[in-house]
Amino acid sequence: MGVTRRSLLRSAAALATLPMFPAYAQEWPTRPIRIIVGTAAGGSPDIVSRLLAEKLAVQLGQTITIENNTQGAGAVAQQMVSRAPADGTTAMMMTAGYPPQMALRNLGFHPIDGYSFVTQICGYPMVYAVKPDSPIKSFPDLLAKAKASPGKLTYSITALGSIYHVLTKWIELESGTEMTPVPYRGTALALQDVLGGRVDVMVDAATSMFPRIQSGQLRMLAVSSAGRYPLMPEAPTVAESVPGIEFMSWLGLVMPPGTARPIIDRFNSEVHRALKLPDIVAKLAQAGNIPTPSTPEAYRDRVAREIKTWSRVIAAAGIKAG
Repeated sequence: MGVTRRSLLRSAAALATLPMFPAYAQEWPTRPIRIIVGTAAGGSPDIVSRLLAEKLAVQLGQTITIENNTQGAGAVAQQMVSRAPADGTTAMMMTAGYPPQMALRNLGFHPIDGYSFVTQICGYPMVYAVKPDSPIKSFPDLLAKAKASPGKLTYSITALGSIYHVLTKWIELESGTEMTPVPYRGTALALQDVLGGRVDVMVDAATSMFPRIQSGQLRMLAVSSAGRYPLMPEAPTVAESVPGIEFMSWLGLVMPPGTARPIIDRFNSEVHRALKLPDIVAKLAQAGNIPTPSTPEAYRDRVAREIKTWSRVIAAAGIKAG
């Protein structure tokens, strides 16, 4: 069958929908890529990084390794990537804990200009839960008890100034309540003390909380998402009790400052492609995550906006770096 004008136009239209990159971006990467993770192996950032790396290695035809560096609560990883050569071989899995840390600390680089933003990866709410037989019956009940006895109720956090801490302080400021944070180095120790009745409330990401709630190990009080979360729609939201408190935690990729825009765009495109794969979507959902790919600009703007938000909360609450 001969080639017609109509078939040529259809082919041209199809090609126009594909991302076009300069030759060197199409050839990238020519060397292995490493994704730096500032948290321990087995946590949500590590799991998602390895899940993506497996797919991206196939799509890009290059080895992708994950390097965990937890020194300085992730600060060393942040500094390392901000100062790395902008050659397209280094990236970092940034977490929602980055903006409040930047509001508290000066790590020697600009919190926004110190990176080339690639894309958001996924989002998930923070969760407030208690042991099954806790006298705290609901999130409104938690607030009522906290208001009646300021400072008496306790809740778990990973560190002073962590996202767990600043989010709960925001709730306290808006609801006129006061609770006491208890820092833990890991979820296991926090869970042990909550189940043992030594701490009243567990605050953690949906990634680790949903399985424990579904198994009956913990009882849900509320999630921090703006509306009912599609992966657990029966869970009340914090905003239903404290209007205006809405927050989705997230993961996203950044590269060193000055990384060529065509490389950023190619990386962005390949990540978006991976996040559409059914098995990736399913595995993220199993851990309470939903894909939230974005443009580099939207991701950069979100981080800048959250630094401002948490700076106001931190100042109002008088939080100091831990």
